[in-house]
Amino acid sequence: LELKRMSVSREHRGRGLARALCREVLGFARARGFGAVVLSTSMVQVAAQRLYEGQGFRRVGSSYPSLLGTLLNFQIFHYRCDLGDGT
Repeated sequence: LELKRMSVSREHRGRGLARALCREVLGFARARGFGAVVLSTSMVQVAAQRLYEGQGFRRVGSSYPSLLGTLLNFQIFHYRCDLGDGT
């Protein structure tokens, strides 16, 4: 399952909503038999990286989104959370 574009509006940040949403996605995927959840985030999204790593995701790679990204050394980080069998 791929998690795309999860966001919490600025005025609602710091309340644990992103953490709860992430747990919900992991539970949703696990309940439906998915073996893993994958996502990508940019190198500047440090808070997002901490959130995902705290939820059990591990960085599995990186890439450049474009030639300009390569020239600017702007990377996209790829993450994966293996769900196991849920037991």
